[in-house]
Amino acid sequence: MSTQVHANLTEEQVTEISESLSEPEWLLETRLEALDALGGLDMPEVIRTPGRDWTNLDKLEFQELVDPLDWAQEKDRVDAEGVDVLSWDDALEEHGDLIEEQFGSVVDPQRDYLTALSTALFSAGTVIYVPEGVAAEDVKIRTRMNSRSLFNYTLVVAEESASVTILERQTTGEEIDGDRYYSGVVEAIAGENAHIQYGALQNLSEETYNYQVKRGHAGTYGQVNWIEGNIGTRMTKTSVETRLLGDSSESTIVGAFFGHEDQHFDLASRVWHEAEHTTADLVTRGVLDDGARSVYEGVQDVGQEAWDTNSYQRENTLMLSDESEADASPKLIINNHDTEASHSATVGQVDQEDLLYMTSRGIGEERATNMLVEGFFVPVLGEVAVDELREDLEELIADRLRQ
Repeated sequence: MSTQVHANLTEEQVTEISESLSEPEWLLETRLEALDALGGLDMPEVIRTPGRDWTNLDKLEFQELVDPLDWAQEKDRVDAEGVDVLSWDDALEEHGDLIEEQFGSVVDPQRDYLTALSTALFSAGTVIYVPEGVAAEDVKIRTRMNSRSLFNYTLVVAEESASVTILERQTTGEEIDGDRYYSGVVEAIAGENAHIQYGALQNLSEETYNYQVKRGHAGTYGQVNWIEGNIGTRMTKTSVETRLLGDSSESTIVGAFFGHEDQHFDLASRVWHEAEHTTADLVTRGVLDDGARSVYEGVQDVGQEAWDTNSYQRENTLMLSDESEADASPKLIINNHDTEASHSATVGQVDQEDLLYMTSRGIGEERATNMLVEGFFVPVLGEVAVDELREDLEELIADRLRQ
């Protein structure tokens, strides 16, 4: 069933956004086509387990949350030697041909209603361009959302034998009464023998509804690795994806989340093996307290031409409350017999024997529980190769435990 377009979205508004960013005609046309397509597009597919749809996106009141022309942010960008880290309007001026070639090549601008909405309305953008042979670390993007809604777009292009490590943080700045909406789309293209590591830490206010899709393409011997931390928002619907298009390409997707009160996380990790000798590793751990809910879907899709594939997936959720809810749906789709693959998912509570052992040795129950939670995250934090991101996650987890 398609989603009705809200009356407060007009071609004039989309045109005003595009003109304010000095965009070329082809991009305005792409925006207007996405706007026109909204009436025939469905909401993103939600994760379903037998007998239950875990997330109801149709209840989102976009007419109340989204004002296309009222957006405000603080955006800090830290570049590295040899790398261009540019605002959207500056990037169009310096790398217009590159953007025209790559925009929408990884994430279909009309893949679903929310993505098309973001395509039509995004006003906050960053382009990270890493030329051939450049190795860069410590590229940083910090976004502080100061409006009721914000639509963000990021394009990362790493040319042959280039490498880059990116750390993105998303927070809420100025307080605004009522609910908010944040949308983020990331496209990442790793050329031959190129390496992209993209770490994102989301700690938006708990009055925020959050939709994000991050998707990468890895060429021959290329790597696209994702680190995804989710702490904030009332509801998060996110999908992190990689297509392994070149022989011997690789991808790692590492996720961590911590929900409390009435937070809701709908999280997906997906990888497509489409070439020979490809490798993927999907690792996610999360904790739920109070009445928080989570559902996770992991998909490893091995194509017919993907000989000598290695693909692994692990997801574990720890529940601290009898009122919290969690489910997981790991999936293997294998169309090639020359494959080594596995998946696992667990949902459980704090081990009472461990808790008894610690309390019997003089540690208070609350402190013992916090120590067990911190220990639960250790395996996934050990997979986080970006020291600063790992330290930030550890601090946010500790803050949540103190609340």
